[in-house]
Amino acid sequence: MSSPFGFLLAPTPPPRRVGLIVAALSVGLCTLIVYPLKHVAPVVSLSVVYLPAVLIVSTIWGGWLGVATAVLSALALNFFHLEPVGHFAIRQSSNWVALVAFVVAAGLASSVAEVTRARARDAEARRREADLAAEMARLLLRGDDLTAALPTAAARLAQALELSSAAIEMDAVEGDERTIAFPLRDGTRRLGTLIVGADASEASLRRLQERVVPALEALLSAALEREGLLGDVVETAALRRADTVKTALLRAVSHDLRTPLTAISAAGEAVASPALSQQERQEMATVIQEEARRLSRLVDNLLDLSRLEAGAAEPRRDWTSVEELLRSALGELAAKPEEFALSIDRELPLIRVDPVQMERAFVNVLENARRHSNGHSVSVRARAVRDRVIVRVVDRGPGIPPAQLERVFEPFYRAGTSTGGHRGSGLGLAIARGFTEASAGTLHVESLPGQGASFVFELPLSDVAEPAPVAGAAR
Repeated sequence: MSSPFGFLLAPTPPPRRVGLIVAALSVGLCTLIVYPLKHVAPVVSLSVVYLPAVLIVSTIWGGWLGVATAVLSALALNFFHLEPVGHFAIRQSSNWVALVAFVVAAGLASSVAEVTRARARDAEARRREADLAAEMARLLLRGDDLTAALPTAAARLAQALELSSAAIEMDAVEGDERTIAFPLRDGTRRLGTLIVGADASEASLRRLQERVVPALEALLSAALEREGLLGDVVETAALRRADTVKTALLRAVSHDLRTPLTAISAAGEAVASPALSQQERQEMATVIQEEARRLSRLVDNLLDLSRLEAGAAEPRRDWTSVEELLRSALGELAAKPEEFALSIDRELPLIRVDPVQMERAFVNVLENARRHSNGHSVSVRARAVRDRVIVRVVDRGPGIPPAQLERVFEPFYRAGTSTGGHRGSGLGLAIARGFTEASAGTLHVESLPGQGASFVFELPLSDVAEPAPVAGAAR
């Protein structure tokens, strides 16, 4: 709680001309007050009436004006109230005692007031410095980018210390005729440089050197250490995530790699047996071919995923026919005619995509649809809608729950067991979406449980292309 007389010790006193007016008015008021008091007390003892005026003026405006008020009070008391009234005459020692008392009181009051005022100014300066330190700590220690926070911190420092300019650099900078440089160090390590304008006052430079620079050095050291710790944390998290991904990869593909290899090995040993008939040998050869294709697709998926994760799947876009991509994908799957039903609009425009990547995307989605189609034919429709070509792959499988519609595109995620008992590697749909997005397209799934799933490719027609040539009769 502030004192009601705190205004007496304000850090900056009122103008001196105001002090002169207050001194004259207060001495005049005290002179008037003495008149009625002369009837109840000796005139000499009434000199104390002037003392409050002397103390107030000395406290607020300092010693010189206080001494002038003391002398004026002594002269007023002598002229108006001491015999002979109307003349200046100091005949008794009590008159000198009153004058000396006034002067001593003025000197003591002004000295005490000046010390108190200096301490108040120092306390206010330290408070502002503490606020500045707190603000600088918030700016330098809160954000993740220390370099970006330095200009704001320097502007706040210049405002708080009333400097024309200030800058904080992380490098060693030398001052010149327009600037003064304060090196910032942590022991022998150079942290940076505080640069201020050369027009700064000596008091400001002294405050900078004695108080601000040490605090700024401590904050910069803490901020740099925090950045290092955050970097270590991020690196550790990345390493931990990489280790988790590696473990998940090994777990996810170990069974899928081992299954076709086991089938190929067993079929190869059976083929070598002389007891097999020609038909059985043909069946074993078919098994070897199918499992080899399955193994090849798995290896391709692993390579594709690694390129997507590394950001190395840069598309080589060229004008391509959607129908040719779909038929090539079906050929790679060695699909039987009854497994897929194609419906492609006539004169479908060419699209500008990476043919290899989009074929891989179609292969993965078509294989996933065939695996979950319950033996039914998978519908594949392609048509142009305004500025896009839409390819819709619809199966008649068990469908996908709403909560898993996005998760099916995550690497290694497997929504469930297919009808045939084979579970995919969990990579195909993630790769399909990655390659589609690399060619500026999108891939999403629409499904209701028990009603199948519909995977929808949307590929942009960003440029005008000639219609694709009709590959055959009505499709």
